[in-house]
Order: sequence, then structure tokens, then C-alpha cells
Amino acid sequence: MRKLLIGLGILVLLLAAIPLGLMATGTISSSSLRMILNVMTGLAGPSTSKDTVQQRYQVPDGFQLQLYADKLPRARFLLVSPEGDLLVSRPHSGDIMLLRRDANGDGHPDAVETLLKDLKRPLGLALAEGWLYVAESNRIGRIAFDGDRGATLGQYQPVIEGLTDNGNHWSKTIHFGPDGLLYLAQGSTCNICEEEDARRATMMRFQPNGSGGEIIATGLRNSVGFDWTPWDGALYATDNGRDMLGDDFPPCELNRIDQGKFYGWPYFNGDNLADPDMGADPLATQRQPTAPAHGFRAHNAPLGIRFIDGTGMPDDYQKTALVALHGSWNRSTPDGYKVVSLHWQGDTVEERDFLTGFNRDGDIIGRPVDVAQGPDGAIYVSDDYAGAIYRISYGAADNDGAGQIPLLDIPGKTDSRLDVAPPEWLSDADLPAMAAKGSALYRRYACGACHEQGQNPVDLSKLSERLGYAAVIEVLRAPQSPMPVFPLSDSERRNLAVYLLNADAAADN
Repeated sequence: MRKLLIGLGILVLLLAAIPLGLMATGTISSSSLRMILNVMTGLAGPSTSKDTVQQRYQVPDGFQLQLYADKLPRARFLLVSPEGDLLVSRPHSGDIMLLRRDANGDGHPDAVETLLKDLKRPLGLALAEGWLYVAESNRIGRIAFDGDRGATLGQYQPVIEGLTDNGNHWSKTIHFGPDGLLYLAQGSTCNICEEEDARRATMMRFQPNGSGGEIIATGLRNSVGFDWTPWDGALYATDNGRDMLGDDFPPCELNRIDQGKFYGWPYFNGDNLADPDMGADPLATQRQPTAPAHGFRAHNAPLGIRFIDGTGMPDDYQKTALVALHGSWNRSTPDGYKVVSLHWQGDTVEERDFLTGFNRDGDIIGRPVDVAQGPDGAIYVSDDYAGAIYRISYGAADNDGAGQIPLLDIPGKTDSRLDVAPPEWLSDADLPAMAAKGSALYRRYACGACHEQGQNPVDLSKLSERLGYAAVIEVLRAPQSPMPVFPLSDSERRNLAVYLLNADAAADN
């Protein structure tokens, strides 16, 4: 045991000597040293607080920021369940945490629990057909998940095994696409090399049971984040450019992923500029590199990306993605360390600052990793350096910075909001069955978090004295901002209306 401890101590010293050597040569600044040691050796990062967040961080006008949770060291990727619970992966702890939705309206999760543990460096998370999928470094597994209870069921089972996790970029990211298939991104083993495993530095896809795996795109050095546009279903992925070519080259990338395309690495960087260390591409007659859709500044390390639902937000947030820039590690002047918004304007993409303050004149107190959006429209950002989760909402704020949702009402209506005559569909409706379905929808979208425990509670037992079916359905179809627009069908809106206007169902709450 003593020899083992001595060996580990020597290893830590050797690892620490790397950033110290880079600092001595001017490759990195001394202010980056703690951050690098956090990554390499697990040295604790800085803590944060509500006051720090409010005093130092900035978001665009109209948005509200709060510290949603802290004391979550090395928190990485995020997934919000339809019920509003937040799942957080922590690869270095080997676990998945569950942050229960804020039902009491205090601006923080009601509980923080360990959902899964003893995993091998889990990163990516996905939900589909009652299964929670987890991307470990060497395999993809799944376990049945009860969203209503926020609990797993049965045994964890592998669905894709035999993935390699050697080298630099061991992490795996997964999402389900609009086609219902499971997409997997895995980075390269190195800074610049030819891969032995053809699956590394690619985007793949599989059937939900793990069968039928195929590579759909190559030449992606480290595409940690990817997502689909809501307006046309196009797939975009972030990509980290290579190191050791100076402070300002090559740029990191945002790539539009199309099947069969080659995205350049390791033979090309940025706008298809030949890499000085690799020479000519031996497959040049068979493939041509695809230029990025957008370039980030060199070494900014874009990780998680999320196309947001901009309902209730300004018009220029209707075709927008948020990207977490983890920040540089080997740049003489630290850069990145923020969340940016990407705005699609025709064929161009405009980049703007969205959440800043992590880096102030070289004083680095946080590193954003991933972005997720809840069913209420709130945006969550993970910070693996400070071990924190931030919540961003649009519109008015309560005392803790969380957005408020107004009373279920139709502002501006001067005529009666009670039904003049019962709607036709009500005559042969199975009201108990519809109320039960409406109750499930009410819980799924966490309506009670604002309408019961929030600053604007609704007395459901008296709602029918103010509103009729037509009025409630209209509110659910086109709510007043900042109440979010939920993706409800016509029948689901009717079910919710029956539930909300039924005195017995209201009493059950």
C-alpha cells in the first residue's frame, strides 16, 4: 500500500509538472494553473454562491439568472425529464445525479439524489420510450426510468459494448434524433494522428436496441455536443480544433452533419486548410473535406449545444442555439469560458455572448459544459469547475431570480370568459377518463411548480367561476408570456381543460 501511495504521489507530481512547464514557457498563464490541475488531478475548483452569480455573471436584457444548485463537483452533461427533473452526469465520480424539480418554488431543486453509480466515466444521457440511456466511456447502457417518480426500475443493461476509450477524448455523447435512432459521437485518441479504430472521431447511429450501427460522418476530432434544428431537422455538432499551432489557429468548429461527409481532421483544419504535420490526405481521391458552418475562436472548446424553444422570447431567439464554451487550456491569454448564442439568419450564423463572467481578466471561476431546456422554457447550464448548475429564464423575476408564470387567465379580454354554450365535443366526452389524462399532463409539465407553490397560485376549485372550456383551451394554445407554450395536441388541451375545470380533480391536488 505504501508503495502504491508513493507511486500515485509521483504521478500527481509528474502531471503537475506539465502545466508548470507550459507556464514557464509562456504557453499558459499562471491564472490557468488551478484550472488545469482541476482537469488533470482532480484538484478542487472554486466554489460559487448566489452573490457571486448575481454580482459577476451577465445575461442579455430581459433574461434572469440564478444559481440553481451547487456542491456538484465535476458536473458535466444535462438532461431534463418531461416532468421537469434534471439529470446530471459526473464522469469522474462515475455517477448520474437526479435534481428533483423545484415544486416548492424556492429557486432550487427539491432534492439532490444519486440515481446511478459505479459507472465508467458516464457523460451522455438520453431518454426514449421509458428508457434512460447512459453513454459510458466504453459502452452505452440503459435502464427503465419512471419519469413520474423520478426513479429507475429493474437492472441496468448494456446495449452497445466494445467501444474504445483509450487516448485523449474518451467521452461519448448520445442523443435520439427525429428519426428515432440513437446517435453517438466519440472523439479522437490524440491531438493529431490516424486512428486505428475507425469509429473514433466520427458520428454514428444505431437502432434503439443498439443494433445496426453505422458511421455517418468522419473527420470530427472531438464533437462533444450535437443537436437538431427545430425548423428543418438539420443536425449540427460542435468540434474542438487541434492544439499546438499557436494561440489563434485553428478555429473550433460548428459543423452541419450530413451523411457520408468528411469534416477534415486530421488532414485539414478550419476552412479546409491543410495541416502542417500530416501532409497530403491519402484518400483525397475518394473524399473532400467539408468546411464548417461556423467558426469559434481557437481553443474556445465548444462542448454542449442546444437549440432552444424561443417561445415568449424576443423574435431573434426563434432560430437560436446556445453553446457552452468550456475555455482554453493552452492559450497564453485564456479565452472562451462563456455560453454564446448562435442565431440563424438565412445562410449565416451570428454568434453573440449569452452568459459571461466566468473569466474576468484571467481570473477563472467557472467553466460551462452543457446546456439544457426544461418543459417550462427555463435554460440550465452546467459548470464542472465550480460544481454548479445555473438557471436562466426570460421575463419577470421573483426574489430568487426565477421566472414567474402569471395566473391562468386571458389578459385583454373584456367579454365573458365563460362558455356561452357547452362545446360540441363535451356532449359525448368521458369526463373521468379525460380528467385522469389531464392530471397526468399537469404533473408531466410541472404546472404546480408555479400555479400552486409559486407567487401566483391558482385556486383550481374556483377556476370554473372565471373561465370556461374555450377560454382555458385558448390559454393553453397561446399563453401570455412568460408562461411557456407546451407541445400539446388538441385532445391534450381538452384533457387539461377538463381536469382544471373539474372540482373533484382540483380537490385531489
